[in-house]
Amino acid sequence: MSSLIVWLCIIAGSIVLDQVTKLLVVRYLMDNSPVTVIDGVFRFSYVENPGAAFGSLSEHRWVFMVISTVAIIGLLAYLIWRKPKDRLFGVALSLVIGGGIGNMIDRICRGYVVDMFDLLLFDYPVFNLADCFVVVGVILGAVYYLWFYEKYDKREKEPNHDAGADSHN
Repeated sequence: MSSLIVWLCIIAGSIVLDQVTKLLVVRYLMDNSPVTVIDGVFRFSYVENPGAAFGSLSEHRWVFMVISTVAIIGLLAYLIWRKPKDRLFGVALSLVIGGGIGNMIDRICRGYVVDMFDLLLFDYPVFNLADCFVVVGVILGAVYYLWFYEKYDKREKEPNHDAGADSHN
């Protein structure tokens, strides 16, 4: 199976998982109290996020949607036409794209993003599975660039010492 097919499956799978979790949260938590999983640590809550990360840019939803769409299209184009040589970077891009599309579906269809993971140990915004995919993808991308970029993608121009050598013979 080619890498591109694997990456497209990761994108599709992350979108499906994200949307299924959001549908379950809307169905079972929208009109109910949060469900505590670990008391004082973690619960499932229904939250409508009209903005970007942590509710920012809620007054400029369309600007954020345009920027997000351009970023998703750019990353997808890079994935398809450049075909990253390293699987880690392909997976990283796929997770960011899938998470971005998952949240974009909510913004287009609902006008807000459904969030549900509520960490109670510290003051942290409620988030969703698409957010997790984006964050994990960014972390994997950073790992790739810190430790593998030079091996797979860095293009250094080496002087061509043989240029013109045949023309002198």
